[in-house]
Amino acid sequence: MDTLAAQMIAILLVSLRIAPTLSFAPPFTLLRMPALVRVILGVALAGWLVAANPALWAQSLSQNLAAAFLSELLLGLALAITLQIAFAALLTMGRALEFQAGFGMAVLADPTFRAQTPLLGMLFAYGAGAIFFATGGPADLLAIWARSLELAPLGSYAGLSDLAPLLSFLSAAFALGLSVGALVMVVLFLLDCAIALASRTLPQMNVLFLGFQLKTIALLATMPIALAVSGAGLLRLIRLALDAAPRTI
Repeated sequence: MDTLAAQMIAILLVSLRIAPTLSFAPPFTLLRMPALVRVILGVALAGWLVAANPALWAQSLSQNLAAAFLSELLLGLALAITLQIAFAALLTMGRALEFQAGFGMAVLADPTFRAQTPLLGMLFAYGAGAIFFATGGPADLLAIWARSLELAPLGSYAGLSDLAPLLSFLSAAFALGLSVGALVMVVLFLLDCAIALASRTLPQMNVLFLGFQLKTIALLATMPIALAVSGAGLLRLIRLALDAAPRTI
């Protein structure tokens, strides 16, 4: 009975490391998945990790459960934050393109969080999500969770001790996010310059309507090209996020 109780407690604690990533971090939040399915998946993965590490059973019995729950949840949030930053960079880039193209009011309803997200940013986010699943991202996450059990025993995590790796990843993520949409941004900037020159000879209202039409055509023409050539940048961004996750422990 003690062994079974130890296993159940260990599974519950480990599931708290996994739950924040499945619940709050893209690309999992891009999928419309019932909460019950996320819970079952998290518990199943935790059970698999606990079965592969019998030493966790003894650790679970020696814990102050309330403190251990908070510690494991904090660690789960820390492991999820790098993926959130990576996709936030893409959404920010998409929002910047929308403002530059004159689509500042164009937003997309996100049923997961019942919020409004950038339309163009979601295109990049879904592209990054497809690359994540196509290049073994879930297997890498399993390896990160397994490695975290070695680096931080159950209930021992007390928060980030060094912010430098996270800040370094933050700057790299937004630089890569900028590079993904740089082609569209340059084209729209050149159009702005051309429209500004034309405004010296055309009435202001005509230039305004002409600018909206030209920018829409340019955006529709360049976005497929940008998405096609951004695969390497999106892959690099995903790999950086997965590599940075263990450094938050």
